[in-house]
Amino acid sequence: MGTAVMVTSGKGGTGKTSLTAGAASCLAALGRRVLCIDLDIGLRNLDLTLGLSDRALMDFTDVMDYRCSLLSAAVEQPEIRGLFLLTAPLSAGELDRERFREVVDEAKDYFDFIFMDSPAGLGEGFQLAMAAADRAVVVSAVDPAALRDAQRAVTELHSLPQLHLVMNRVNSRLIAKLRTSIDSAMDTAGLPLLGVVPEDPAVTMAAAAGIPLVLLSHKGAAPAYLNVAKRLLGQRVPLLRIR
Repeated sequence: MGTAVMVTSGKGGTGKTSLTAGAASCLAALGRRVLCIDLDIGLRNLDLTLGLSDRALMDFTDVMDYRCSLLSAAVEQPEIRGLFLLTAPLSAGELDRERFREVVDEAKDYFDFIFMDSPAGLGEGFQLAMAAADRAVVVSAVDPAALRDAQRAVTELHSLPQLHLVMNRVNSRLIAKLRTSIDSAMDTAGLPLLGVVPEDPAVTMAAAAGIPLVLLSHKGAAPAYLNVAKRLLGQRVPLLRIR
């Protein structure tokens, strides 16, 4: 039985989609079957980050409305075996949260992890993901606005048994300038830390090229994603030092 992981941020621009793609890619590389579901209706871009923009033809509403099966809609990344995507529709009306939860429950029979990349904010995509999630990962940057929005998201997730924080796009000089630290960021968000991911221009370059980052780089954000993946598997891994 797989685990459904909601990835959220409260605020846009924190690198939530990149974290979703990176951690999912690493879990697949470690031998797990992983399904990523993009819930950003109308503004989807997880397909670009996973290098699947020309392959993802059916979306999760096609499965919800019984137009196709889950396994026929989920498309596999050709260079990272075991990594699949179920993309978001370009538009959708009101969605049945219970039916979406049924789709995710079905996915647990075929996949070890289901990553639900919810859009920024607390709207429909956030509510869909929360209805089906077993645990949540809140992604935040270190600036006060991002941390405040992450804290607001946390208050909506109180029903989930496991909540974790990933500090993303971390720059050591920025931390010094803001007179903050990872510890104080954890205290502000009120969550245990799952990982620290450095600011890395290769993330943007990989997305622009339509290639998963882990196929292009073994430094910067890539090893941080691997550490997050290992911790999701219950392994003890030291935090990545940000230089």
